[in-house]
Amino acid sequence: MHLAELQREITALGERIAALRDTHTMYPDDGQSTAEAALAELEYAERLLGEAGSQLAQAHADPPEQRRQGDDGDRALLRAMFTELSVPVVLLDHEGYIRRINNVGAARLGSGPGYLTGKPFVHFVDLRRRAAMRSWLAAVVRGDGDADLESRLAQRGWAEDVHLTLTRVELPTEPNPLVLVAMSPPMNGGEEEGPAPLETEVEDQVVVLAARRLDVLTRMTRLLLRSAGPGGAGKPLALTDAAGLLADSYADWVIVDVCDLPDPRAARRAVVAGPPDATGEQREEVSGAAPEDADIPGEVLGRGQSLLFPLIEEEGVLGRASSGAPLLSVLGAGSLLSVPLRGSRGVRGALTLIRRSNRGSFRLADLGLIEEIGEHIGLALPPRPE
Repeated sequence: MHLAELQREITALGERIAALRDTHTMYPDDGQSTAEAALAELEYAERLLGEAGSQLAQAHADPPEQRRQGDDGDRALLRAMFTELSVPVVLLDHEGYIRRINNVGAARLGSGPGYLTGKPFVHFVDLRRRAAMRSWLAAVVRGDGDADLESRLAQRGWAEDVHLTLTRVELPTEPNPLVLVAMSPPMNGGEEEGPAPLETEVEDQVVVLAARRLDVLTRMTRLLLRSAGPGGAGKPLALTDAAGLLADSYADWVIVDVCDLPDPRAARRAVVAGPPDATGEQREEVSGAAPEDADIPGEVLGRGQSLLFPLIEEEGVLGRASSGAPLLSVLGAGSLLSVPLRGSRGVRGALTLIRRSNRGSFRLADLGLIEEIGEHIGLALPPRPE
C-alpha cells in the first residue's frame, strides 16, 4: 500500500472510531454491538500498523547506497502516522518496557509520551492483573501467537477496564522481537471492582484539597486532645479512633504499628482500619502480617524516614498474604504512604495509609499532613515500660 493511501485509510479509520465512541456514549446499553464493531476496527488497525511496520523495516534494511532520497521523509511520515493514530497503541521491547507510544495511548495512561518511554508497561496495569499481563507478554515474545485479553489500567486515581491485543513484531534492525499492544474498550462491557471514585473533578482544585487536609488535621487534633484529657490519657481507644478517622476521610486502609521496645523488630500491629466493604479475610490478612517482615513499615521503623508511593510499582513491599499473593494486590491498592510515629524519645511506630486504585494518588502535600499527624500520635502514645 502506498504511503498516501495508507494515510487516507488511517484518517478514515479515525473517523469511524470517533463515530463508535459517540454511539457508545449515547447508547451505553447497546455496548455489545459497539464493542464487536470496535474489535473489527482494531483488527483492521493492526493490519495497517503491520503494513506500516513492514515499509519502515524495508526502509531500514536497504543498504545506504540503494536508498532513495525520499526514504528519510517516508520514515518520518510513518513515525508521524504512528504518533497520530487514533487507536491507542504501545510498542514494547522484549522485556516489556515502553519503546514507543502514540499520543492517544499516552493519554489513556495519563502521562506524556516522553515520561512513559522507558517505563515498564505492567506498572500501569492494576495490581490484580499484573501477573497475568507478565505471562501473556512472555508468551507473545516467545512466539506462542498473538494474545487477546481483558485487563485493567490503573493510574493517577482512576481505574479503567480495557481489552488488550498483543502482537509480536520482528524488525531486521532489532536483535529481539518487539510487542505491539493495542487498547480497545472491554468486550464484556467493563467490570465494577470497588466503589466509584470519591474524588470528583472539582476536588482537583488546590483550594478544595487544602481545605480537606485542614479539616482532617483539625478533627485529628480534637480527637487527640480529648484522649489526653482527665482520665483519658493512654487509652488504646484513641489510637483506634485515630485510625478510623483517617480511614473514613482520607484513605481506604490505615495500619498502625507500635514499638513497645527500642528495637524496631519488636513492633506489633496495633490497629487496622479498612473500608466498610472490606472482607473479613482481608482484615485478617492485614492484621496477621508481621510488620518487620515487610519493606513497609519495616524500613520506616528502622530508619525513621517517611515513604511515599504515588504509584505502586513493587507489589510485595507490604508483605504477602497467607496464600502467597502480595498483600497490596489483595487490597486492590493503588497508592501508599507510610510515616514514623515519632515521640519524645525517638520512633514509636509507623502509620501506613493505603488508597485503592479508584481514588486519587497520595501527593507530597498528603505526605506532609500525615507526617504532622504521625508526630501528634507519637507524642500521644503512652511511654514505653521500663
